[in-house]
Amino acid sequence: MDVWLGAETGLLKGVSVSRKQAVNFSSSGREQEVRALCWGGAGETEVLVGQADGIVRTFSTEKGAFTISRRCGEAGEGCFSGLLALGPALATCTEKGAVRVWKEDGDEAVTEVRAGGHVKPSGPHRVATGGKENPLKIWDLENPDKPVFSAKNLRDTYLDLRQPHWVRDMAFLPESDKVVTCTSYHQVHIFDPSSPRRRPVLEAVFGEYPLTALSLPADGLTVAVANTQGQMGATGSVRALQCHPSLPLIASCGLDRFLRIHSLQDRKLQHKVYLKSRLNCLLFSSSDPNTEAPPLKVKEEEEEEDEVWDAMEYVHERGGVHEEEEVNEEDRSVDKEDRSVDKEDESVQEDEVQEDEEDEVQEEDRSVDKEEVQDVAVKTKRKTEAKDQKKRKKRKKGQD
Repeated sequence: MDVWLGAETGLLKGVSVSRKQAVNFSSSGREQEVRALCWGGAGETEVLVGQADGIVRTFSTEKGAFTISRRCGEAGEGCFSGLLALGPALATCTEKGAVRVWKEDGDEAVTEVRAGGHVKPSGPHRVATGGKENPLKIWDLENPDKPVFSAKNLRDTYLDLRQPHWVRDMAFLPESDKVVTCTSYHQVHIFDPSSPRRRPVLEAVFGEYPLTALSLPADGLTVAVANTQGQMGATGSVRALQCHPSLPLIASCGLDRFLRIHSLQDRKLQHKVYLKSRLNCLLFSSSDPNTEAPPLKVKEEEEEEDEVWDAMEYVHERGGVHEEEEVNEEDRSVDKEDRSVDKEDESVQEDEVQEDEEDEVQEEDRSVDKEEVQDVAVKTKRKTEAKDQKKRKKRKKGQD
């Protein structure tokens, strides 16, 4: 699979762009909404899935199934906003600001830091955090009592108004300690921990809408950001953004249920996949999405449903052969009865037609009789009138 995505419906989705195939690998409910994803190791053979109920599940990309499930917090402590593997250990971060480090087989956190916001790694023991009204901080997990770096408040505006903080996403610049962040106030900041100022060494403003995600391309010289209005062909907020580790490609997903892959060179849309669910997070594999990979042998949910239906048909055929024959005989008898009824209906209709024709003939005869009577009356009337005229003429002659 080229891209892995987590959905609001609790589904882990794998997309193979080369084969134009999308597969669902779990069937959880909305209470198991997928909020964070990360690789379980350098080989990309495992995907760690952080759910809204505080469960972290391990998915094997080789077996195509979930292998391990462990609880890393309660649902009331806030959803996961960050997740990362630290060798055999696991670090989680919640929306309420709790950063915890868990041993491989332990159910209790060995390290807990109240930091807030997202979490991004810089090395095996260094992470960056930030959130709403919580400026950027860099922590050493081996000494979590105090942050290694804490960003200073931004300078007030020219009206002496305080500028609020709301870090939405961050990333460490490659081969550097510098950190780039994006905020809900459409700002992009670059911090240098070695600088005594502790304020951004570079600041840029993008658009007018809150920024939601950022990612660094492979060249390390540019920053890709996304906001609540999409502006990458999306019709809704972009919730996740990630550049390919080595190719000039960038993948994005969000509320419009589409996975989009764009080219960073010409900014054209390369691939677009509709995935039916609102998407929260994604992982971009290091493989080339344009080269076809061997298919992953997994049992999809649709195949399981097909097996259930096949089993139901098999039981019916095994136990109901005679029942089917009886049903067929009943159907035949019903067909015969229907045919006889149809014949009776046809005969009745013919009788009705004959009666209607006889009635019409009788009416025609009556009309003919009436016409003949009228003709006879007219002739008799004319004869009487002619006789009366002759009598009148004779009388006149006699008088003369």
